Amino acid sequence: MNELEMLFLQFTGQEVVATTELSASGSNRKYYRLQGNGTSIIGVEGTSVDENRAFIQMSKHFQAQGLPVPRFLGQSVDGLYYIQEDLGDSLLFDFIAEGRKTGVFCEAEKEMLRKTMQWLPKVQVLGAEGFDFSVCYPQPEFNERSILWDLNYFKYCFLKSTGIEFQENKLEDDFVRFSNILMQTNTNTFMYRDFQSRNVMVKDGEPFFIDFQGGRRGPLYYDVASFLWQAKAKYSDELREELLEVYLKALGELMPVDEKEFKTQLKHFVLFRTLQVLGAYGFRGYFEKKPHFLQSIPFAIQNLREILQDDVPQYAYLLDILREMTALKQFSEVDVKKPLVVKVYSFSYKKGIPNDNSGNGGGYVFDCRAVNNPGKYERYASLTGLDEPVIQFLEDDGEILTFFENAKSLVDASVKRYKDRGFTNLMVSFGCTGGRHRSVYSAQKMAEHINRQFGVEVQLIHREQNIEQLFEAIN
Repeated sequence: MNELEMLFLQFTGQEVVATTELSASGSNRKYYRLQGNGTSIIGVEGTSVDENRAFIQMSKHFQAQGLPVPRFLGQSVDGLYYIQEDLGDSLLFDFIAEGRKTGVFCEAEKEMLRKTMQWLPKVQVLGAEGFDFSVCYPQPEFNERSILWDLNYFKYCFLKSTGIEFQENKLEDDFVRFSNILMQTNTNTFMYRDFQSRNVMVKDGEPFFIDFQGGRRGPLYYDVASFLWQAKAKYSDELREELLEVYLKALGELMPVDEKEFKTQLKHFVLFRTLQVLGAYGFRGYFEKKPHFLQSIPFAIQNLREILQDDVPQYAYLLDILREMTALKQFSEVDVKKPLVVKVYSFSYKKGIPNDNSGNGGGYVFDCRAVNNPGKYERYASLTGLDEPVIQFLEDDGEILTFFENAKSLVDASVKRYKDRGFTNLMVSFGCTGGRHRSVYSAQKMAEHINRQFGVEVQLIHREQNIEQLFEAIN
């Protein structure tokens, strides 16, 4: 029994009957849904005891302040594992998916965004009241060092990768000027730092806040900029302004606010946050090869183009470099409306369900183990579902054909709707005992069918056989 299962048993008095790994997007932490008899809890495996401690202390404090966050339930002795309340699967990012696609948000989407912006100042102000910021990880406050670190993060992980020539000393001078402006107003409030729609969950029609472990003492503007200028949110100027007014009204109920000064200072933080995000996209995408972040770069670049329409004389050289960067051919010709790509896997349940590196949660997983297994016969043991004798056995037996038709009808409906809605990733996995016969047959047939039927690119991975095959899009 592992640490999370032991924590589950201690808290619920039940043994875990099912464990599902959840997508962690850009985090190195691992999240699992642990399920017992009618009970579901989220288990977290961290890489840093200090980071875990920060989250746990924040969660306890926020809970005591009446803020909507997951309830902390228990922690392992070594501090690397803990369990928390399961808030379900509905991210705000997905809740507003139709609006993000079209740029037109329905009233239900707008209302959830308004609720989120009404809660944000409470998290920032009430969350800071009586909180011991010394537990924050990796540092307790937003300061000049963290600003310059983020600006250089952008410089080294993104700007230099573009090949643009620039004078390092002049750019660093502007970084210092930029930092001085950002540090002009630093209130005793909680700065979430990564406040965006992927870190808000929707449960029972209300927003709940997650993944705040990187928070620290810092200015209010940063979180507002992070949320309203999130790269793939596609909020119109009118909606941004409406949500900003909702935020300022809620903030005004907690502390005095000079709205004109707030909006002026906010512009600097919008630019700063956009550069920080591009640095993260560069590192996670170019260096760690995570496609979700690469796909977000065009949206962030478009945001930056709009931001650069305002001239800021205090750091003019930086702005000149950024305008040159956004005009590069590699960005100007990028089409943010990418085609659908379907990944199809075969796998062995003994080695676990394949991870979805796109950040979209894994899609369909079909269990082939109920189908008659040719692997139990010695003459098929050394063969795979790609070999004709195994194919003949499965099709003559017939069970696999009924199974595949049912799976195909579900996948076909999703591929059609994904194409209609402009989605870019779908994952379909077939598992069996050894990942050799039934799952390989099914995955191969599904990949061929999807490519032939819909003309989309299909990436086929027979994981346990170390076989990959690309079916290119059919124009």
